[in-house]
Amino acid sequence: MTVKEIQSNPARRIAILGAGESGSGAAVLAKKQGFDVFVSDLSEIKPQYREILEKNMIAYEYKKHTESLILNADEVIKSPGIPEKAPLIQKLKAQGTPVISEIEFAGRYTDAKKICITGSNGKTTTTMLTYHILKNAGLNVGLAGNVGNSFAMQVAENDYDCYVIELSSFQLDGMYDFKADIAVLLNITPDHLDRYDYDMQNYVNSKFRILQNQTENDAFIYWNDDPLIAQEIKKLKPKSTLYPFSDKKTDETKAYVENKKIIIKTYNDTFTMEEELVALTGRHNLYNSLASGIAAKLLDIKNDSIRQSLSDFRGVEHRLEKVARVRGVEYVNDSKATNVNSCWYALQSMKPPVVLILGGTDKGNDYGEIELFVKEKCRALIFLGIDNSKLHHFFDGKIGTIRDAASMKEAVDQAYEIGQMGDTVLLSPCCASFDLFQNYEDRGRQFKDCVRRL
Repeated sequence: MTVKEIQSNPARRIAILGAGESGSGAAVLAKKQGFDVFVSDLSEIKPQYREILEKNMIAYEYKKHTESLILNADEVIKSPGIPEKAPLIQKLKAQGTPVISEIEFAGRYTDAKKICITGSNGKTTTTMLTYHILKNAGLNVGLAGNVGNSFAMQVAENDYDCYVIELSSFQLDGMYDFKADIAVLLNITPDHLDRYDYDMQNYVNSKFRILQNQTENDAFIYWNDDPLIAQEIKKLKPKSTLYPFSDKKTDETKAYVENKKIIIKTYNDTFTMEEELVALTGRHNLYNSLASGIAAKLLDIKNDSIRQSLSDFRGVEHRLEKVARVRGVEYVNDSKATNVNSCWYALQSMKPPVVLILGGTDKGNDYGEIELFVKEKCRALIFLGIDNSKLHHFFDGKIGTIRDAASMKEAVDQAYEIGQMGDTVLLSPCCASFDLFQNYEDRGRQFKDCVRRL
């Protein structure tokens, strides 16, 4: 059915799988739009989300999926965490029931401008920075997607003129008619390959869904030096207006660094700023700043306002976050580094010697990407996980000191024992967190708590 047909048929039944931030928000929006709504979650529902469902008189169940109440839905909105291969999803698709994401659903009910950001690394920082610039400039803006509050909930309860939306590949997989007015693709490196049949092209295809439905009136901002992005652009020939960025000037780049100055050129203006005045440090954060700056210029934000925001942004929790200095040893929380490339960026920005804490749920990682940095910069490795066999197989014999830890306290205590004045203890795990922690935020907060107790 077309979007108009969907919108004009309020008797339709919608089932929502997962009652977290996105699911509860989608339920509220669906109820407001007159749908018959049912929410189902295989896990316990957190009290704050159960309260939302009950307040809005939305039917729900938890710790089970009653298939008869789901398979009879006209459309299903699923949590990004539920894999496409889940048996219930396969049954829905086999009978032709559309399965979409909360982002796809919410996009039907707002005319706000949408700035959408994805990439294997840096998307949260870029999303938060872009939101910071727009908010400081006085725009009526919402923050949604992988960060902030549910996009659907905000569409239901607020009237924002624009949204900055961080999109994971899992969210993009459930999007079809949604269109980004400004799409940002920061980079593509191996991640979540366990969800993509260990086929990199499947993952690349997922990331490029951010360009769906764009026209020449829309913008595509991307890193010009990423070979996978360059390859796909040649293949797909996007209709969007292209805004590539790089740390160096070329004939193609619209944003770059020249003579220690950031330069951003858009159709309506040229923005310049001394690179040393940008708050975020490191080459990867330069790219994040360039991408955010282009988006801001396309929205006609004044240059002085962009400069102010780029110079006073404080960064993102769990991303190269300095925690404390203990006995002359710096402790840095980079728990958000859930893939190898994120750890590469972290190690690139570190001065040796480093005590690196890594490990967790492996997602098909290739540790060869960080091998050179580990050999050059790390005095010790601490493997934090239930099963560290793959890490041992790769790193044993390459670093003098390697230890195992089965809890965050044990890892931090070992780092404290190993660390010497001038060292940096870096938590940059390369892996997902679900073997020992609820999520990467829980892992990062436990790290900070343990460090502060030293």
